[in-house]
This record gives sequence, C-alpha cells and structure tokens, in this order.
Amino acid sequence: MFAPRTTSTRRRAVLWTILTLVFAVVIAGCGNSSNNTGSTNNTSANTESANTNSEAAEPASDTATRTVKHAMGETEITGTPKKIVVLTNEGTEALLALGIKPVGAVKSWTGDPWYPHIKDEMEGVTVVGEESQPNLELIAGLQPDLIIGNKMRQEKVYEQLKAIAPTVMAEDLRGLWKVNFKLYAEAVGKTEEGNKLIADFDARIDDFKAKAGDKLNQTVSVVRFMAGKTRVYHTNTFSGIIFDQIGLARTEMTKNAKDTFVDEITKERLPEADADRIFYFTYETGDGKASDTEKEWTNDPLWKNLKAVKNGQAYKVDDAIWNTAGGIKAANLMLTELFKIYGLTE
Repeated sequence: MFAPRTTSTRRRAVLWTILTLVFAVVIAGCGNSSNNTGSTNNTSANTESANTNSEAAEPASDTATRTVKHAMGETEITGTPKKIVVLTNEGTEALLALGIKPVGAVKSWTGDPWYPHIKDEMEGVTVVGEESQPNLELIAGLQPDLIIGNKMRQEKVYEQLKAIAPTVMAEDLRGLWKVNFKLYAEAVGKTEEGNKLIADFDARIDDFKAKAGDKLNQTVSVVRFMAGKTRVYHTNTFSGIIFDQIGLARTEMTKNAKDTFVDEITKERLPEADADRIFYFTYETGDGKASDTEKEWTNDPLWKNLKAVKNGQAYKVDDAIWNTAGGIKAANLMLTELFKIYGLTE
C-alpha cells in the first residue's frame, strides 16, 4: 500500500533537489555577474581616479619651486613663468630665441620702439621704459611672475623690482651674452633648449673657422661712429667676443689696448685702427649727429688712405646687430654677415 507513495515522494524529493540546484546556480551566476560588473565599475572608477590624479599631477612641475642663483643673490621661482618682463635688449633676444614673448620689455636703443630685426616678434609687447630707467609703475601694472634684468643697469632698483615679482639679474652686459643667455634660460625653465641654441651657434662658429682657413690670419678692426665722437672697439665687446671665438687676428692697437673695451680716438689716430678688414657702424638715434660724424670721418683723407679702405675691405655693418642689441639673435645675424663678407657658404 505504501510503495507508490514512497516512489512519488522520492521523485518529488529528487525534483526539488534539482530545482534547488538550478536555482542556486542561477543565483550564483547572478552574483558573479553582479560582482564582475562591480569589478568593472571599480576599475573604471580607479582609472578615472588615476586620470584625475594624473591630470592634477601634470601641473605639479608648474607648482614646483626652484632656486636660481644670480648676480644679486638667489631667487625662488615657482613653476613655469608665463608673464615675463625683461629689462635688457640682450635679454629680450634671449626670450624670443627661446620661443617666449615677454609681456613687457625696455625699448631698443634704436628703433621705434624695437630693432628692425625683432620688430615683428615684439608686436603687442608693452614698452616699460629704457634699460637705464625702467618704469616701475608700468612693470607692476603688468603683474609679471618673473622679471629679468642686469646688475650693471638696474642694481639700484633691484629691491623695488623683487617686491613686484621674483627677479633674476645677470652680472654685466659687456661681452657676456652667452653666460647671460644660459642664466635666462634657467630662469624661465628652458635650460635644455638654451643649451641646444648655444651648441648650434658654436657649431656655426666651428664651421666658419674650418672654411675660413688662412683668412683667419687677416687682421680685423671695429670702428663706431657716434654723435661727436668715434670709437675703436676691442676684445671685451659683443663683436670682439665673437671674433675671439672665431680666432680672427686683431691689430696691435687692440692687442695692446689698456682698456679692452674701447678707445675713443681722434682722426690722427685712425692709422692705428687700420687692418686687413675694417668693420664700421654708426649709432644713429634719429637726430642725424652720428651720421654726420660718419660722413665727416669717411670723407677725410686719413680714412681714405687706410689700407682696408683702399683695398675695398672696409664694410659698413648694422650697429644694432654688431653691437647694440647684444643678444643671441644678433650674434647669429652677425655670423651670417661674416660668412658672406668672407665669401664662405653655410
């Protein structure tokens, strides 16, 4: 009597067991699916978090503080300066060569207000006075995050300048453009780029030396006409430093000069300035006086009797590029002219 009931009961028990196992598997599957989704979401969240942290970390270099040693001490500079005021002509050229347009700069010694060779790159830059007298009020109004100057020019206003923004100053201007350039590159956080530009210039010098050969033995002299006076420039000058790096021979006047910067001469001393090649330029500020000096001297028999003049080896060159601008752009332009004058190809 009880056999059929027992069999039925067993079948039901087996059925329930199967159903329970299936249900458990489904639940487990759902659980695993849910966990997988959660794992994906967590990974995504972690990635987003990592990206967010990475994005936040990118400007970390922009918030890092570094110390730059310079002629007036040490200056802490935070991040990469974006608004720079520069207070020397050679400093302006340094920034432009490094791909930086300053927000403010002192005017060029000649030009209106910039030298022709940098005029296009300086569009929109505010003039903040002159090297010898920068306008502190204008500088402050630009709210710079870095000021670049020179002890020789702005030592007296250094305290006021550094109260406006971190200020870095080179020591001197005479013949030190490469030293100063490296300091400026460090100040703006572009040391590597700066070293590359100097290396490129030096490579051009080596190329000139290799191609010039015996022409390096031809003596060179540098004459500058100014309002009411004439100077001979020696070794401790912008052109003189470049001549020395090339290895161009100098005259006895230059080699024996007590002042390695310049000699102011009378016409009677012109024969001392004679050389195989004479390079002369005129510092004309707009009133015509320097040009008058040039005309007077170059029309004088003493000038016309110079060996370089009689041999067609007296070259009038640009004052800004050969002397006044004093920076890396001018140095490269001067070297380009020398290649042409000496009949060499680059």
